[in-house]
Amino acid sequence: MNIEDFDFELPEELIAQTPLKDRTASRLCVLDKQTGQIEHRHFSDIINYLHAGDCLVLNDTKVLPARLYGVKEDTGAKIEVLLLHQEEDDNWEVLVKPAKKVKEGTVIDFGDGLLKAVCTEIKEHGGRTVTFTYDGIFYEILDELGEMPLPPYIKEQLSEKDRYQTVYAKEKGSAAAPTAGLHFTEELLQQIKDKGVEVIFITLHVGLGTFRPVSVDSIEEHTMHSEFYRMSEGASEALNNAKAEGRRIISVGTTSTRTLETIARDNNGIFVETSGWTDIFIYPPYQYQAIDGLITNFHLPKSTLIMLVSALAGKNEVLHAYREAVKERYRFFSFGDAMLII
Repeated sequence: MNIEDFDFELPEELIAQTPLKDRTASRLCVLDKQTGQIEHRHFSDIINYLHAGDCLVLNDTKVLPARLYGVKEDTGAKIEVLLLHQEEDDNWEVLVKPAKKVKEGTVIDFGDGLLKAVCTEIKEHGGRTVTFTYDGIFYEILDELGEMPLPPYIKEQLSEKDRYQTVYAKEKGSAAAPTAGLHFTEELLQQIKDKGVEVIFITLHVGLGTFRPVSVDSIEEHTMHSEFYRMSEGASEALNNAKAEGRRIISVGTTSTRTLETIARDNNGIFVETSGWTDIFIYPPYQYQAIDGLITNFHLPKSTLIMLVSALAGKNEVLHAYREAVKERYRFFSFGDAMLII
């Protein structure tokens, strides 16, 4: 299948640069995956499409303020460092800019000696392994010095860090937010629970591969980056019970979806308590094993995310819905509007 099959025209002004004040005020495009019928609603209406007994699955990862700005200790050259994931102890895989200035042994100071990093390994595409040294508690220092790693298509500064965080974020480790979850408030989640919907949390730490463009013409040749996931015993039992009883499993976001499908694929359609790394790449004609519905944002043209959505609802149906969203002036990407496929 060719990458051009997943292209669509998107005016740049529809890329949302800032979040709405009210998380639930986003618009909601509802796509019936059986008929292709489209409805235009607001996200607060999501509760009307959820039924008692449904399982709503959310990714409780927490975004690290992972972008750091420092200087080379020997020359004073400015260096930007983006944390990707912790390897062991104080060793982290990171991206650095400008990469040519950071060689093995380079020491970067992020704030009058409060936090330093020494490069211990050079990787491809600007990647490095660094070892941090500091006085105090690393995550407290990171909260003080780090900035939220907003996607490259967002040019505006974020006035409140928490707006690039879901209200249920708990497990630290992501380099990007699971943005479909940004539309939920604690009040809306409580209303959903009160309706009899079972809310289940799993974890996938989102890496920057989520923003990496597909650079090959044939999508079958694209390689996904691995991301760490975890499912608890309680979550697996609840999901297995739902499957056995014919109740719907509705995933919030592509990250939750990739976690659920990885575990189902690896265990013959059964959910188990587990953790590991997934590089699952979902595109048509993939047959879903885990989910019945999906809440997601509107994604980049020719991205792996629009391919995942197309595998669930059909490429032509999804691209038609996207063209409708453009015509209706929906807001796109991380701080944009939402879609429900059911």
